[in-house]
Amino acid sequence: MQSTPDKDLKVWKDATLLTMADGYGRIENGAIATLQDKIVWLGPARDLPMAYAEAEVISCGGNFLSPGLIDCHTHLVYGGSRVAEFKQRLGGMSYANIAQAGGGILSTVRATRDADEYELFSAAQKRLTQLQRSGVTTIEIKSGYGLDLDNELKILRVARKIGQNPAVDVVTSFLGAHTVPPEFQGDAQAYMDYITHDMLPAVVRENLADAVDVFCETIGFNTDQVEQLFARAHELGLPVKIHAEQLSNSGGAKLAADYQALSADHLEYLDETAIKHMAAAGTVAVLLPGAFYALRETQLPPIALLRKYNVPMAVASDSNPGSAPVLSLSLMISMASTLFRLTPEEALAGVTRVAAQALGLRDRGVLEVGKKADFALWDIHHPAELAYQIGGNLCVGIIKDGKAISL
Repeated sequence: MQSTPDKDLKVWKDATLLTMADGYGRIENGAIATLQDKIVWLGPARDLPMAYAEAEVISCGGNFLSPGLIDCHTHLVYGGSRVAEFKQRLGGMSYANIAQAGGGILSTVRATRDADEYELFSAAQKRLTQLQRSGVTTIEIKSGYGLDLDNELKILRVARKIGQNPAVDVVTSFLGAHTVPPEFQGDAQAYMDYITHDMLPAVVRENLADAVDVFCETIGFNTDQVEQLFARAHELGLPVKIHAEQLSNSGGAKLAADYQALSADHLEYLDETAIKHMAAAGTVAVLLPGAFYALRETQLPPIALLRKYNVPMAVASDSNPGSAPVLSLSLMISMASTLFRLTPEEALAGVTRVAAQALGLRDRGVLEVGKKADFALWDIHHPAELAYQIGGNLCVGIIKDGKAISL
C-alpha cells in the first residue's frame, strides 16, 4: 500500500538560507523541510532527502530566508500619546526633567488607567502589525504603565490575549517597578513593598508574566530595592531582567548579573566591572538604539568592552510612547550598526539568535533541526543590506509555525 503524504510536511525551496547558528550561516540555494511547526531538515536543495519527495513544495522566489525576528524589549500595551513631550524635548527639556515635572511614564500611566482592555488591545494590535511587517514573529511585552494591582494585571491580560494571535508569540514581563506612582510619591520603598508583597504574587497566581523587570535609575529604583524585587521573584520562580545604566551608572547591571538575569537593557553608562559580571552570568546586553536616537543621547554603550568579554548583544525596538515610538525592528538593525557600530552580522544576530537568548527561549532564533519553523523572507542580495538600508521594508514574507502569514 502506498503511504499518504503528510499534509503538514512542507519543503521551502529557492532561497538563500541565513541560519544564524554560526555567523550568518549562509547556505546558497537552500531548502528547509518543516513538519507542522518544527524544522525537520535543512541544507542545500541538492541534498534534500528522498523522504521529502512527496512534501508540499513552496518556492521562496529566490529571496533570503532568516529566522523570524525577535523583538526582546517592548512596552507595546499603553494608552494615550506623548507627542507633546516630543515637542518639549525638541525645545531642550531632558527626559529626566520631563519625568520630574510629572510627565514621562506617569503621563502614560494616567492614560492607561483610563483605558479599558478592549481599547488597550486594539491600539497595541495596530502597533504589533507594523512590527510584524518588518519580520517579527516573537515579541516581548512589558507591563509598567498601570503601577497598581488592577491596572498591571489589566495590561498583562491584554498582552496574553495578543499572544493568542497565531501570527506571533508573546513573552510577557511584569514591570510594576517602572517608576513610583502618584499614590506612593516620595516613598519608593513603600511602593516596592507593595510590589513584592501584593502585586507580584497576584501576577504569579494568574500566570501572567514570564519574567520580572525593573527600572534601576536615579528616577527609578535603587539597588537595595531592586535586590528586594529580585529576591522575591526568585522565590516565586520567575527569571529577572533590568533596565539599567541608561541615564547614569547606578550599579543595576552588576546586581542583575549576580541574580543570573536574562538581560540588562540600555547600558549606555555600563562599566567594565559590570560587564565582567554579565559575562560570567551569561546575561545578555540588550541595546536599544531607538531610544538613544529619540532622546538624542551622546553616551554610547561600551560596545568594544562588551565584545572584549564576549557578552552577547541583542537589539530591540523598546517600542514605547515616550522615549522610543519605534514600529520597525528592521530599522533598529540599521540604527544598531550606524549609531552603535555593530557589524551587520552582529546586528542581525541581535534580533534573532541573541534576542532569543535574552528571553530565555531555546527553541528559536536560528535555523536548525528541531527549532520552530518561524522565518522571515527578505528581498536582498546580501544580508548586510538589512543594516545598510534606512527605512522602507525589505521583508516580503513571514512564515510562522510552518505557515505563511498574511499581514
